Amino acid sequence: MKPTEHPTSDLPIEVSSDLPTEVLTGTDLPLPAVPAADSGAMVPYDPLKRYLAEVRAHPRLDRQTEHELAVAFQDEGNLEAASQLVMSNLHLVVRLAFEYKKTPIQVLDLIQEGNLGLMAAVRKFDPHRGIRVATYAAWWIKAYILRYIMSNWKMVKIGTTQDQRKLFFNLLKEQRRLEAEGFDVGPKLLAETLDVKESSVVEMQQALTHWDQSLDEPIGEDGDTRMALLPGDSVDAGEALAQKELRTLINQHLATFAGELEGREREIFSERLMTDEPVTLQEIADRHGVSRERIRQNEKRLLARIRAYITERVEGLEGLDFAAQPEE
Repeated sequence: MKPTEHPTSDLPIEVSSDLPTEVLTGTDLPLPAVPAADSGAMVPYDPLKRYLAEVRAHPRLDRQTEHELAVAFQDEGNLEAASQLVMSNLHLVVRLAFEYKKTPIQVLDLIQEGNLGLMAAVRKFDPHRGIRVATYAAWWIKAYILRYIMSNWKMVKIGTTQDQRKLFFNLLKEQRRLEAEGFDVGPKLLAETLDVKESSVVEMQQALTHWDQSLDEPIGEDGDTRMALLPGDSVDAGEALAQKELRTLINQHLATFAGELEGREREIFSERLMTDEPVTLQEIADRHGVSRERIRQNEKRLLARIRAYITERVEGLEGLDFAAQPEE
């Protein structure tokens, strides 16, 4: 009854194992304690503490009640029963989210994502398998939380391929294991151990050890930014002039060539090859009472003549497809 297989082991972060807890009255599962809000604020308010207070207001369900509600939702589509199943297990989401509180992501964001996993678990839960909702939902909650962490770890997305996902969750763990066994750990050994490409290991190591940096961030004492150090995309003035002269020369020869055309070929040249909005082959074919294929062949021959005409008169254009056929 697990969801689609999703790694739930080591992230490239520390997972807390000794969370401070605060036992809830009448319950057997503690929720993490939250430090007091800053009393120096004009209006002291801690949204996480407020949320935990709301979670405490929803009682846990015994096995029989939980089973009856799950059956009502599965068999009758009773949304109120589903809501009770979700509300009674919100504490589980909080506890699992707090295991990853040392990530750069806000705990409330992790809780919110975990709640989506809990709702997905309730939708798919089978009450006749003899297990509790919490046991099944834990897989979904962790999967959603870990996916969210991976998607938001950096501005530049990582974990978009199977190799990257495997490395994101296991690279540092495997590196520590090999080092403990006395190996000289490098990308090649890690790639062989984890059955991935060596280039993927190098990319993930760089992604995990180098944080995103703004191009607008000042560097040095003169206040220059990284953006100022990037090469510009402007064309050299001499090269721009040469390109302009080449275009002018080609256009002059095309104008001369067009003056030698008549009838159907002139229409194809002006209405198909030398316009931003070419007419279709069928339109020209209908005008002349011939097939569309006949006009296509005419166009193909005309293109070959243009190419030969221009390359004979302009040096350096051999092999250049400067007159590609337009869409039909």
